[in-house]
Amino acid sequence: MSQINVTRSSMPLYEEYCEEIKDLWESHFLTNMGVKHKQLQAELESYLDTSHVTLYTNGHLALENVIAALGFPEGGEVITTPFTFVSTTHAIVRNGLVPVFCDINDVDYTMDVTKIEELITEKTVAIIPVHVYGNLCDVDAIEAIAKQHNLKVIYDAAHAFGVSRKGVNAANFGDASMFSFHATKVFNTVEGGAVTFSDDGLVQKLNDLKNFGIRNAESIAYIGGNAKMSEFHAAMGICNLRHVDEEIQKRKTAVEQYRKRLSGIPGIRLCSDQADVKHNYAYFPVVFDGYKYDRNAVFAKLGEHGIIARKYFYPLTNNIECYEGYPTAKVESTPTAYYISERVLTLPLYADLSKEDVDRICDIILN
Repeated sequence: MSQINVTRSSMPLYEEYCEEIKDLWESHFLTNMGVKHKQLQAELESYLDTSHVTLYTNGHLALENVIAALGFPEGGEVITTPFTFVSTTHAIVRNGLVPVFCDINDVDYTMDVTKIEELITEKTVAIIPVHVYGNLCDVDAIEAIAKQHNLKVIYDAAHAFGVSRKGVNAANFGDASMFSFHATKVFNTVEGGAVTFSDDGLVQKLNDLKNFGIRNAESIAYIGGNAKMSEFHAAMGICNLRHVDEEIQKRKTAVEQYRKRLSGIPGIRLCSDQADVKHNYAYFPVVFDGYKYDRNAVFAKLGEHGIIARKYFYPLTNNIECYEGYPTAKVESTPTAYYISERVLTLPLYADLSKEDVDRICDIILN
């Protein structure tokens, strides 16, 4: 039987993409925030119902840049979660800041808001929570804590494209949110990312950071880098955005089949849908907690049948070799995150995953 990967990139029809990029052969304008870039930016601002979108070549540089744009002092502490892709922690450290790891809750695996205030010191400058698997953080509690202690909040929303709570899109929480448009995400531009925000004062700063600080042909006002999205990537985004709602609906169908097969099985824990949240069905995490086989055994057995699952997130970012000896990287301080990381497996999920393939995966797990 054919291999089933943990994800499969959504793509428009070949002819649709070719039609979208056709005029690039006429203009020869391939980068530097051209027509496609501006079109995608405007369409995303509309789709996400947000004031500003700044596009980037990838989500990691988007996060690095927005942290830099907010101008935190060297050595400042940032409260974040270790239950995330390593990019989150790297972006903090590469800005000369110190990550302070907060544990997660064991319901939706986002930051445990009851543990945040005990981590705040005179050096704390920001909170960077992560919306995990499309599950939203407790944004109300985080906002209240941040306001009380005069802290900035930047959301790592790499998993949360298209998610909203009580009609408010995830792009509008905190001081800024970072989205990843990597090929594996619900919405992709092949590679890409964005920062969403409402502060008009960030527009110039973010543009400076991603374009060498160039203001015009004779003015370089800022020491910036290069993180611009190309016209070809923007064109892929324009095409994919037309179909993203349909793609999310297809993902929902696969998730419903998983839930039908795996709900109520002793030793298998599934995330419940969050109240008042419109979901994007980005991932399907399963925690094997007292099941007849542990996570690693299930992972191996699926692999034997050509089904590629992912231990996601594992290991924790406060438990990887490049942060060994780092003063705040202590896995003992985040016991829930460690417990879940040792037991969680994300099963294959993408728009074109059939019910028959979901059944094939579930049969292996259950039998």
